[in-house]
Amino acid sequence: MTRKLLTGNGAAAWGARLANVDYVPAFPITPQTEIIETIAAWSDAGEIPARMVTLESEHSMITAAGAAAATGVRVFTATSSQGLLYGMEMVYTVAGWRVPLVMVNVSRGVAAPLTLESDHNDIMAARDSGFLQIHCSTCQEVLDSVLIAYRLAEDKNVRLPVIVNLDGFYLSYTREPVEIPEPEAIRKFLPAFDTKNSKFRASTPTSQAVAVLGGSPYSYFRYETHLAAMQAIDVYGDIAKTFSQQFGRNYPAIEAYRCEDAEIVYVMIGSFSTKAREAVDQLRQTGTAVGLVRPRLLRPFPTKELQKVTAGKQGIAVIDQNISMGKGGVLHTEVASALYGKSNAPKILTSFIGGLGGRDISAEEFYEMVKVTKQAINDGVTPEPRLLYTRDEYREMQKLQAIAHVEREELETTQ
Repeated sequence: MTRKLLTGNGAAAWGARLANVDYVPAFPITPQTEIIETIAAWSDAGEIPARMVTLESEHSMITAAGAAAATGVRVFTATSSQGLLYGMEMVYTVAGWRVPLVMVNVSRGVAAPLTLESDHNDIMAARDSGFLQIHCSTCQEVLDSVLIAYRLAEDKNVRLPVIVNLDGFYLSYTREPVEIPEPEAIRKFLPAFDTKNSKFRASTPTSQAVAVLGGSPYSYFRYETHLAAMQAIDVYGDIAKTFSQQFGRNYPAIEAYRCEDAEIVYVMIGSFSTKAREAVDQLRQTGTAVGLVRPRLLRPFPTKELQKVTAGKQGIAVIDQNISMGKGGVLHTEVASALYGKSNAPKILTSFIGGLGGRDISAEEFYEMVKVTKQAINDGVTPEPRLLYTRDEYREMQKLQAIAHVEREELETTQ
């Protein structure tokens, strides 16, 4: 095992390399491109056997990925933001084909307005597609999750594609020490792709039509996909246990940090959860009983695990790096539905929306979220969802709006 400083993108590329992938269809987009550039350099140098092909769009890229996986080869690809949305038709289609492949998504806010920095609206848009989702908070977790994702996707009781998600810029371009396992150890954990269930061979021409079905058979096959996704909860647990035994790093479906005696817990996903861990440690020094719950799996959603780790808590502060227009935070809705009606569930479930478009979440805001949640517990009333935004930020926006207004008036006057 070697130890290197790797970016999140570099860790994703190493995950694909260690998985000994056969085929990499690609299309560049910031901030994902470094993954493809790294793999392309290895391929050109003859360091990996994978065949890499650049397609003309993410739609074609995902189509090619699904078609190749159906033939029995191990496939890797990556995208981000508008790229994921551009290929969304084929995201649903490939999941319906029940082909195992791994796609990394480097989360970035979606237009409009335009940003290159991270939030989770892109990945949340894919949560109902049939792709399973693993969310990472560190570069080490990115590499390990790619390997785990192949075991999960290729399991005979699952056979579904998996998205491994990491935050753009905050993780994609951040260098951290990463342990790179030896290829021999990986082969024990992740054997060659079992092609028994792959129906297509160049030597044996076969046609398999995607039939136009009525409601009854369509419902059957869609529900079969749902059941396979639900089975992935137990399968993931077994894989994570095996990975921990072999490599010493444990990745349960839900990470619970200092939750045993916590009265209030943060719930969030992604790299900003490392900030929440620091806030938990700082608040603990003041005698505040706070913990952190971080779902690694978004699909399938680990409902029972969440219910267990939050049982008996007084309140939950859910932090979303996304916003569903007209509703609020997506993760808040997921958590609320998982805990609804449970007798020992927290009484207060506060909602905070922050980190949109790469906006930072400060330590002071984490402390303020605890204050708001405590006040809600005392009042017995759940407050409305809140956008994390400071007075200084708002004043700056007012200045920019005023400048734009003046410039527009001057332009209209000169015309």
